[in-house]
Amino acid sequence: MPEPEGSDSSAGESEEHLHDIWTVANIITVLRLVLVPFAFITLVTNPSNPAAFWLYAGAASTDWVDGQIARRTGTVTLIGKAIDPLVDRLLLASGVIGLYIIDRLPLWVLVVLVARDGYMLYGAWRLEKYRLRMPVSYIGKATTAVLLTGFSLLILGWPTLVVAGTEYYVGTLFIYVGVVLSVLSAVDYRFQARQMVAKIEAEQDSA
Repeated sequence: MPEPEGSDSSAGESEEHLHDIWTVANIITVLRLVLVPFAFITLVTNPSNPAAFWLYAGAASTDWVDGQIARRTGTVTLIGKAIDPLVDRLLLASGVIGLYIIDRLPLWVLVVLVARDGYMLYGAWRLEKYRLRMPVSYIGKATTAVLLTGFSLLILGWPTLVVAGTEYYVGTLFIYVGVVLSVLSAVDYRFQARQMVAKIEAEQDSA
């Protein structure tokens, strides 16, 4: 699931807009949030309805748009930095749960992603006591992008790939790659978090 790390740090960030609410980027983020429950309900009640794909893919494909607009216009805001990763987590959670409910994903994928997300959230909570927030890593971004792509393709049920006479959804392959990346990003997160905490504790000891 998505990274609990914070958004990209100060790129495009302006103190003038830091506390704004209704920026273009934030409006897009809110619209993405609104699409999530509609996509989930449509998927689990009528999996063959193309609207399930369009709603989910619409929310997923604009994941980078709000961030790009915020950075390029210097309108990165505190509320945007908080809501955007939340929307990503909800998108991924609704995707994996919905696809499991309609029997397009095995239980182990759901368990691994949920357990990994819980671990990441616990780590973020532990870092809060040191007033630390993990920056988004490239592997974390890749994990989110690959999983969102995989879920969208699997909801669509196309394209398929035939291997040794057996038909596979290409979306499933993306998801398996995303699961591997999610585990690797969790390991990377733990390594970086331990380094950050060790540095803070060393500074406190020497003070």
